[in-house]
Amino acid sequence: MSQIIALPLIAIVAILLSKVPAIAQFGLSALPLAIILGIVVGHLNTRKTADKEVIFTRFCQQKLLRAGIILFGFSLSFQQIISVGWQALVLDLLVITSIFCVGTYVGIRFFKLDRELAILTSVGSAICGAAAILATESVLKPRQQSVTVAVATVVLFGTLAMFSYPFIFQFSGMSEQAFGIYIGSTVHEVAQAVAAGEAIGGEALQNAVVVKLIRVMMLAPFILILSAFLTRSSDGSSGGKIAIPWFVFGFIAASGLNSLLLLPEALLSTLQLASQFSLAIAMAALGVQTRWSTIRQAGVKPMVLSLMLFVMLIFGGFYLNQWLIVV
Repeated sequence: MSQIIALPLIAIVAILLSKVPAIAQFGLSALPLAIILGIVVGHLNTRKTADKEVIFTRFCQQKLLRAGIILFGFSLSFQQIISVGWQALVLDLLVITSIFCVGTYVGIRFFKLDRELAILTSVGSAICGAAAILATESVLKPRQQSVTVAVATVVLFGTLAMFSYPFIFQFSGMSEQAFGIYIGSTVHEVAQAVAAGEAIGGEALQNAVVVKLIRVMMLAPFILILSAFLTRSSDGSSGGKIAIPWFVFGFIAASGLNSLLLLPEALLSTLQLASQFSLAIAMAALGVQTRWSTIRQAGVKPMVLSLMLFVMLIFGGFYLNQWLIVV
């Protein structure tokens, strides 16, 4: 089957599968499902890829990816930040900064991972899983293998974390509202935050989603800062031209427009679905070009790094919540 047909079909199937209760309870969103299906289809397809298919795949990985991230802004609003207070904002900022910095440093310095893989693995744990990895890919320009491995770590440890939270809640001594903030500030994916919060209760679910979406909102300034840092480090000075990821401003504008509450609910739902579809196609495009052999070549070090970050999120995040949040 032509990739021009296969990629949209994979995205549609992934979105539909993510709505199935038996799958949704595992916190698997459309994005990791799309890359998994893409890998399967890529291995089944033995014919030579035509030039127009290569062009279409590249379009999905670049243009559609950026469009999806811009549209993702319509899932967020500044009112969400206000609803949980400044402490949650500070909490998310501390979690993102510590997880990303420690993960990148340890990954490069001690695990001897290449910079691309260390950054992608860390950003997936620090912010919002696969979506953050895709957004970072656009400024980092990594190898496809690095992106796939990073997404795999998010799926594995994000799912493990999601099942751990109901157990932790029994011994945490935290209120349902406070525990929801803990979930949102430490879980990997939005879908996993929903699943974990729902397992605790309604108040936990609400706070988990809001705090998680605040972390997602921080993706925009993070990408801008990372882009400036990468440009400076590659030039060896501060005089180089910064490669500005303009789609980030579209993301911010979409969030701002959504905050004005001017858009009809039906239009918002359509835009959010378009975002999910665009990002799912980008993931599928990545998957069809990925081979298991390249994933195996990465070895166990990325998984060990992700395990370390998982432990930091669970325990470090717990104590940060105890320190900052009183609900």
